[in-house]
Amino acid sequence: MVVKNISEAKAELSALIQEVLKGNQVILAKAGKPVARIVPYSGPVQPRKPGAMAGEIWIAPDFDSLPDDIADAFGARETR
Repeated sequence: MVVKNISEAKAELSALIQEVLKGNQVILAKAGKPVARIVPYSGPVQPRKPGAMAGEIWIAPDFDSLPDDIADAFGARETR
């Protein structure tokens, strides 16, 4: 585990990233107290696929219609 003050970390960011890539834990401290941890990025493994939930989501036909009391509150009541 590597512990660095924020001012030191600013100057050594590339080296700290290399430590994380090696599997070491990096802790950033302010006035000697830990405040943050640098961890490896673990984003999505595969890109999202559009339409992956097709047929699993249903939207009500009146989805875009507001009840009268809510429409009045927002000043969005349709005139009939």
